Amino acid sequence: MPVPRLRFSARQRLAHDRQYRAVYAGKVHRSRAGLGMTGVPNGLAFSRLGLSVGKRVGSAAARNRAKRLIREAFRLVQHELPTGLDLVVSVRTGAALDLQSCREAIVEMAASIAREWGRRKGPNGK
Repeated sequence: MPVPRLRFSARQRLAHDRQYRAVYAGKVHRSRAGLGMTGVPNGLAFSRLGLSVGKRVGSAAARNRAKRLIREAFRLVQHELPTGLDLVVSVRTGAALDLQSCREAIVEMAASIAREWGRRKGPNGK
């Protein structure tokens, strides 16, 4: 079995305000381990990640560290995630983050969001 590539390319990122607004408009939100995640189906064969880290998290260095940690966790677990979701991850104030807890939280929250969207579609797929 071939080993999947663990890259985080530009096409896997949410880059525009309209993409973030579409995710927030879906109103499916989960939180765990100091992270919050909002998600919406995107109709693509892969999931995309957006980050929302406010100034309340700390200094610029602390915010950048949190973003690097979340991007790395996403990169490592991207093949475990449900496909076809746009996800926005936010960091809670005062959250003590580490790579393993971020990985677990991202997988769990994304699976929960995918289940919720599956439930909303209903048994007919509509």
